[in-house]
Amino acid sequence: MFLLWEAWRTTLNWTGSALVIHALDLLIFIGFMFLALAPAGHFFSLFAFFLLVSATLRWHWRGTIYTAAIVFGIGITKALYMIDLPLGAKLDIDHLICDTIFLLVAAILLGYLGVKEERQRSKISELAAWPRTIPEEIYPLVSGILQRSSSLLDAPRTLLLWNEGEEPRLHAASWSQGQFNHSIESSDTFGSLVAEPMAGKNFLCRDSLARVPLVLHSSPGGFEEWKGLPLDPELQRRFSIKSVLSFALQSESVSGRLFALDKEYMTSDDLVFGRIISHEASCNLDQFYLLEQLKQKTAMEERISLSRDLHDGLLQSLTGTVMQLDTVRQLIEKEPQTARQRLLDIQKQISGEGQNLRSHIRQLKSHYSSLPEWDGDHLARRLDELAEHIERQWGLLVDIDVNLHQTRLSGTMAQGVYLITHESMINAARHSKASSIKAEISSTDHQLQILVTDNGHGFPFNGRYDHAALTKTNLGPVVLRERVTSLGGQLTIESGQAGARLEITLPIPEEMR
Repeated sequence: MFLLWEAWRTTLNWTGSALVIHALDLLIFIGFMFLALAPAGHFFSLFAFFLLVSATLRWHWRGTIYTAAIVFGIGITKALYMIDLPLGAKLDIDHLICDTIFLLVAAILLGYLGVKEERQRSKISELAAWPRTIPEEIYPLVSGILQRSSSLLDAPRTLLLWNEGEEPRLHAASWSQGQFNHSIESSDTFGSLVAEPMAGKNFLCRDSLARVPLVLHSSPGGFEEWKGLPLDPELQRRFSIKSVLSFALQSESVSGRLFALDKEYMTSDDLVFGRIISHEASCNLDQFYLLEQLKQKTAMEERISLSRDLHDGLLQSLTGTVMQLDTVRQLIEKEPQTARQRLLDIQKQISGEGQNLRSHIRQLKSHYSSLPEWDGDHLARRLDELAEHIERQWGLLVDIDVNLHQTRLSGTMAQGVYLITHESMINAARHSKASSIKAEISSTDHQLQILVTDNGHGFPFNGRYDHAALTKTNLGPVVLRERVTSLGGQLTIESGQAGARLEITLPIPEEMR
């Protein structure tokens, strides 16, 4: 009892422990066999079966063969040993033959199970190694899916047919003898791909060319049989399909079916295993198309951001330059000296805008997330330059006060603060007929505030509107509102005959606090 207790509570996991334990089992078996002078009876069969099962679990079919040979040798040696004894006449030859036959049958059965288990383990390991990296192009991805499916299902040919979302085209790709082929078909080329009773189900058919094909398909209650042609006739003819395994693909981005063709021996196990494979294939395709949508969305957001930046910067400056040139045209005859000075100022402004445009082009080569951090002093210097530029271009009195609690800002946020302030003051300069503009920029631990006021005639509307009201009624400068929204902020506008007041709050990301 003590030995049993120790064996139960102790985990033997040193190298070679399985071989040592198996050798001890064999020694115990030999001891019992030779200590019993009478025939071992059912003891031989039961103990031999125990040894074969243990060997199969430990070393698969190889362990079964070697252990069966050893046990068979022990049985023959025991029989010869008993013949030499005075009681040798009591040896039951018939019983020995029955035990030997039992041993052979058990060894063959367990060896087969060992081979099958080893193959299943290999397939599971191969399935676990299914790549998680998604290629940038669709056909390398599909080619990899078909190759792995062919290997895992032991099918000479594999075929994948799928639709991308609501797209009317049908993609067709096949893998056969190391050759990958693909084409794009009309959505009605192969009808619904499979017979209506098989829609959405996984199934196998050993001979789809038979007069009445027999189909085994999965169901909530297990597996069921169905008689009839499971495939669209044109699909069967086009790809010369006889034996087929078919699995449904269904995800947010794709729908279709995966086919494994020409497999010689198919069982319900293939349906279970293939369902896992089709799930992996669906996930890969789904991930690919979702990444494509994300790329398109990112590109669209970058284009929108570019249009905002050009509107807030270059286009606004060009508008001001046109107005200044019109003033110069009027002064060129009456006050030529003043006109020349204005032209020099315009030249400087155009040169400055050229530098800004070059800087903007450099930013396009990398996303805002990779822009360097700005400290409060750097942002203040940029805003002072902006104030001088607006005063010179529009003839206004501009006052900008920067008092940031945060010492550093990310490139994205600093760029946003600068452009929001720029857009707010340019709008006041162009539309409100103000003579003075004041901008105050401050921050707390959790948010940044921008307050812009002017003494013009305000917006076309009167009153105070928060961000939700401005969005709902589409009031206020659209580009400014969109830029604030993109940074997760809030815009409030108070407008009247005495001027306008813009209150903007932007959340400070946690990593910058």
